[in-house]
Amino acid sequence: MSDEKLKKAIASRLVNGALSCTAAFDLAREFGVAPGFVGAAADALDIHLLECQLGLFGYKPEKKIVKPLETVEPEFEKAIRSALVNDRLPCRSAWDIAERFQVAKMTVSAACEALGVKIRPCQLGAF
Repeated sequence: MSDEKLKKAIASRLVNGALSCTAAFDLAREFGVAPGFVGAAADALDIHLLECQLGLFGYKPEKKIVKPLETVEPEFEKAIRSALVNDRLPCRSAWDIAERFQVAKMTVSAACEALGVKIRPCQLGAF
């Protein structure tokens, strides 16, 4: 896989000059590379990422659209807290928890918002 092919593929997926999180992950799967590789390529092209699948960045006008859950079930909280690294939940772990509990990715970030847990690092390198 050449960097040029990836750059052209990124350019073909732009919406208003930006690359969505979903499109970046699609490209990572398509090219067989880590999501961070696509994120770094987009960054090198000065392309902004938008519409984080966890609702944490890239939305207008508020940038962040995730809202805290009113309550977090104890088993769900335990899964989040047990996956913390340096008091933060890695994005990849948030996705894994969503899959394990069969909930939307944004439900995990909403639980984190309620618990005061920051999600970092981003798999694409956005944060």
